[in-house]
Amino acid sequence: QVQLVESGGGLVQAGDSLNLSCTASELTFGRYVMGWFRQAPKRGREFVASIGGGGGMKDYADSVKGRFIISRDNANNMVNLQMSSLKPEDTAVYYCSAATQRTYDSYSSYSRPSKYEFWGRGTQVTVSA
Repeated sequence: QVQLVESGGGLVQAGDSLNLSCTASELTFGRYVMGWFRQAPKRGREFVASIGGGGGMKDYADSVKGRFIISRDNANNMVNLQMSSLKPEDTAVYYCSAATQRTYDSYSSYSRPSKYEFWGRGTQVTVSA
């Protein structure tokens, strides 16, 4: 059974940094695009960042470009999200997700939640003003 387990969330102040990690099990990790999404109260699930199976392709939401960095460690089945210059509007539950990478798909399509087959339970990030 595939499991994605997020860690690293917490309460920080605006301007601080935080690193999220996600560990995957029962998954041929390198075959999957890994994504981070977030959901704030009363809002839909929002794309944050994604990274291709080999680590070369990356995509970011405009709202986090220049502040967040996604990376992956295929040897340890982990994907990380380094978040810096955090803002109160970054407050949300952050979810790790996995999508089968298909060569015929445009990479930008992996910003859609519907592309992802597996999801973690999420980790709360709260940024105070």
